[in-house]
Amino acid sequence: MKLLTTVAALCLLAANSAARAADPNLGRNLAATCANCHGTNGNAVAGSGMDSLAGMAKTQTLQKLADYKSGAKPATIMHQIAKGYTDEQLDLIATYFAAQK
Repeated sequence: MKLLTTVAALCLLAANSAARAADPNLGRNLAATCANCHGTNGNAVAGSGMDSLAGMAKTQTLQKLADYKSGAKPATIMHQIAKGYTDEQLDLIATYFAAQK
């Protein structure tokens, strides 16, 4: 009976891990929320006063986001938005924008 319980528990853990497998579109989906201010795919509208994120180096984007998240860089809204994401999610977002043109 103990063996059956152990096998069942391992099967449940394996199923849970498979369900949590990384979504290949997660970075894109997370970055979509940035379009409201920074434009579709990070291409800001000219003259809007917003930074274009498309093609920005990943390290530069991550540094800016970290500065907003920590409060080192003042902002009207970005400090609140950045705090809503995990570091892993911010990495996915920065990777996505670095790949855009």
